[in-house]
Amino acid sequence: MRHHALRPPGRTVRALLSAALMLGGTVAALGATTGAAHAACGTTNVAYNRPATSSSNENSSLTPNKAVDGNLSTRWSSAFSDPQWLQVDLGAATDVCQVVISWQNAYAKAFSVEVSPTGAAGSWTSIYSTTTSTGGTQTLNVSGNGRYLRVYGTQRATGYGYSIKELAVYSGTPTEPPVCPTPTPANPTLPSNFIVFDPSMSAATIQGRVNEVFAQQEANQFGAQRYVLAFRPGTYSGINVNTGFYTSVIGLGRNPDDVVINGDVTVDAGWFGGNATQNFWRSIENLSIVPSNANNGDRWAVAQAAPMRRVHVRGKLNLAPNGYGWASGGYIADSKIDGSVGPYSQQQWYTRDSSIGGWVNGVWNMVFSGVQGAPANSFPSPPYTVVGSTPVIRDKPYLYQSGNGYEVFVPNLRTNAVGTTWSGGSTPGTSIPLSSFFVVQPGVTAAAINAALACGRHLFFTPGVYHLSQTLNVTNPDTVILGEGYPTLIPDNGVNAMNVADVDGVKLAGLLFDAGTVNSDTLLTVGRAGSGARHAANPTTVQDVFFRIGGAGPGKATKSLVVNAHDTIIDHIWAWRADHGSGVGWTVNTADHGLIVNGNSVSAYGLFVEHYQKDEVIWNGQNGRTIFFQNEKPYDPPSQSAWRTDARGYAAYKVADTVTSHEAWGMGSYCNFTADPSIVNEHGFETPVNPNVKFHDLLTVSLGGKGTIAHVINGTGGPAQGTNTVPVYLVSFP
Repeated sequence: MRHHALRPPGRTVRALLSAALMLGGTVAALGATTGAAHAACGTTNVAYNRPATSSSNENSSLTPNKAVDGNLSTRWSSAFSDPQWLQVDLGAATDVCQVVISWQNAYAKAFSVEVSPTGAAGSWTSIYSTTTSTGGTQTLNVSGNGRYLRVYGTQRATGYGYSIKELAVYSGTPTEPPVCPTPTPANPTLPSNFIVFDPSMSAATIQGRVNEVFAQQEANQFGAQRYVLAFRPGTYSGINVNTGFYTSVIGLGRNPDDVVINGDVTVDAGWFGGNATQNFWRSIENLSIVPSNANNGDRWAVAQAAPMRRVHVRGKLNLAPNGYGWASGGYIADSKIDGSVGPYSQQQWYTRDSSIGGWVNGVWNMVFSGVQGAPANSFPSPPYTVVGSTPVIRDKPYLYQSGNGYEVFVPNLRTNAVGTTWSGGSTPGTSIPLSSFFVVQPGVTAAAINAALACGRHLFFTPGVYHLSQTLNVTNPDTVILGEGYPTLIPDNGVNAMNVADVDGVKLAGLLFDAGTVNSDTLLTVGRAGSGARHAANPTTVQDVFFRIGGAGPGKATKSLVVNAHDTIIDHIWAWRADHGSGVGWTVNTADHGLIVNGNSVSAYGLFVEHYQKDEVIWNGQNGRTIFFQNEKPYDPPSQSAWRTDARGYAAYKVADTVTSHEAWGMGSYCNFTADPSIVNEHGFETPVNPNVKFHDLLTVSLGGKGTIAHVINGTGGPAQGTNTVPVYLVSFP
């Protein structure tokens, strides 16, 4: 065995590792972009949070993923025997130029670093080996190519096993200055599925085009077609904008009343026999409606992922389908409804920072925060949860058209918000010209998008489906990433779809992350694990961002959204492991967790998370809050033991035992164990018992008696069972 000749180690990496070892903290270099390791190396640790395996683990807490999590306070450790190995899947064939190993005291005296295209036995090639290692932090400049890389130990230096705190891998592709895209014109040519209407057009012409789109999209639940129907400022009379799947209806004025539709913007459920529970993935924003029928009002009978924002309904609003069939929604924000809002058959609904003329009824869970005209808090009879103001919020950026061309408006941050942002005039905030954005259209590569981000451009995603061969890396503060028309991001070959650095003020809005066929560890990560940076004055926002595992086809992702950055605001997400469609099954569209919050002082408003296979939401950060939560347990555990053997299933929403401060309002979890109705789930919610961990207005429901939720929270409340589908309510805990 012999040493490969070593070039001088990268000074940036070595210095960061040394400093982190002295501090016992998390290493930015391991989990994020750093200075170049040497002239031929890239700057990103391509092993960070990638799938890792090992020959053995000393115990259940010292697992291989701990060696690639970017945190020097965690580690992998093997059994006390030789040989042993730690392996990481880099996701694709990779030119490897540098490997940084941070050993714990139990290190290898003799080991090799090997690469393989497949990970199969007999396919490994050694790119480094030694028999005289002294442990510590080793920076190895190497040369090799493979999708899989492993550290293969043959002789331990101590009587213990092999123990690695961190394994970092750097790609051999040189980092070149990004090729920046050409500037975007003020009025760019948008794709044909971004349809812009003008008041000068006849009502018949507009109605004909709207009808064409609706005919294609009415029942197109898992299709690839995407549309924006955009209305320039002015008045439109005698039209009805029926709104199907993957369709965004937007006004292009600075404020909602700049676009007036004398008619309707309608969602109904005729395509599904009057059942509105699958009316997903459509939106309406930034316009006003004068309903054609004053008695019935405008009908917006939607389910999840169908937000209404910045809308002025000059009359009543009806949230139920024709005939009052089943409905399961929904979300309204920054809107004004002059008349009453009738949810009728809607099971649950969240309304934020709006003004309403009244609220007709409640079924299971109606939640309001910062709503003028909201009914009195009366949970559970009627089931109204009312929070007087929204503690901290920045409303969603939106596209509009001015005399200077297209611009994106970013509203200001508000604290203790009540009512709309535009009630006293124009919404306060900042306009950014579209010329500062990279306009993403179908066919653009992930590499081109990353180059635009590296050049400091914002992103405007037009409607389409985008396959990502590499992770999109958002590294600049205040970056705006706005999508219209449900642009859908699909990671290929197991890459993570998007990582947001631990910086101030990133705004993510209007995106659908759709898991690829090869398992991704995490679809979207916000912030770096273990960072201490605070962002209260300028938080990152995640708004109308949706996640789908299966349904449109087989998809896998261990986690959908991980929030590490402190002070982040989550404002309306739906994380959905599909229960219907194609590519659906207990071992087919696998996904453990919908949301994991590690950051402190994170706020979630309008949280919809459904059908994940383990704890669906895990909240590890301190001082978190959630206003409104809707959940369904997975439908398809084949049996009690197939779901979990050491307990009766998992929680819908779990606050970690280490948390000492947390508060949540209006929280619902339902079970529908159709594969095995005998399954009993221990509880909907799990939390430490602490006077500063507070839950208000909780409920659990067994849908048609398909399974049981034994308790609402911990061992309190319940059981939810029986064919009558009657909620079990709990007003407060503890």
